[in-house]
Amino acid sequence: MDEALGGPDANEADESADLGETSEVRAFAIGTAQHGQRLDRALAVLVPEFSRSYLQQLIDAGAVGLQGRVVTKPSLTVRVGEAGQIELRPTPQSQAFKAEPMALRVVYEDAHLRIIDKPAGLVVHPAPGHWSGTLLNGLLALDPQAALLPRAGIVHRLDRDTSGLMVVARTRATMDALVQLIAAREVSRQYLAMAHRPWQGAAARQVDAPIGRDPRNRLRMAVVDLQRHPGKTARTLIERLDGTAEGCAVRCTLETGRTHQIRVHMASIGHPLVGDALYGGAPAAGMARQALHAFRLAFVHPQTQAPLVFLAPPPDDLAQGFAAWGLDYNRA
Repeated sequence: MDEALGGPDANEADESADLGETSEVRAFAIGTAQHGQRLDRALAVLVPEFSRSYLQQLIDAGAVGLQGRVVTKPSLTVRVGEAGQIELRPTPQSQAFKAEPMALRVVYEDAHLRIIDKPAGLVVHPAPGHWSGTLLNGLLALDPQAALLPRAGIVHRLDRDTSGLMVVARTRATMDALVQLIAAREVSRQYLAMAHRPWQGAAARQVDAPIGRDPRNRLRMAVVDLQRHPGKTARTLIERLDGTAEGCAVRCTLETGRTHQIRVHMASIGHPLVGDALYGGAPAAGMARQALHAFRLAFVHPQTQAPLVFLAPPPDDLAQGFAAWGLDYNRA
């Protein structure tokens, strides 16, 4: 959903630049220091300028030969004296960190950070199935110095079909500080959502329910029992803004930032988001994607110490969805 990002291998961003669009075949020999190791671990020592995860991709792709035969198992045990070769070829992941010009709505920028209003449908970070056309690619085109930062300065994410505000760092010092602010829950993030079913009970509801991978469907997250399944604590304040017979408009304030947190918590209390098929919602009121928008972002600037508050009205599809059900979201 909206979560502080850990650091992937920083070398990954440089590998496509090293290789360009061509391949290089390099011979290697297993030495005594590598005897008995996994193939991928041995190659990480013998070809040190490339990350282990990148080398694993090449092994999987059949680009590594050992003792005259192609090997495709990174876990293969190697022995001293064995000789082989590796074709250092570009992979989708190694080529993912490329600048791609795109129209990005910049709400605010200074020398240290930017605030982006992300449209629905835009993937934030390259991943399997989305190695290009991501926010990261757009940031690299927008700002050349973004190439010097892990993940081009991205410190948290929104789901592909969630729209709204994100903060992106422009310097490493700011990036580190923003990660710390998010981890310390000192960045306020509020969302507008449209959900199925009329709201019942108190106008505000604090949902305190741990979230982990759904043990019955690994493609989903779920509220889990931490005594039985891995997961993390998760808390969301959900406030009713308006309601009709069809459904309700709510404001959600994140107190933690877990994957799909609002979507999971809303479904868990019987109000799946409109358009969110993964968690029990259905298309309605013209909304085919999950009806969720990050409309407010507030924090203290990590360099100037100035308090910052940013607001983004819902995009047209969500605003029209609210109107179709006669829901007033402006109380947010």
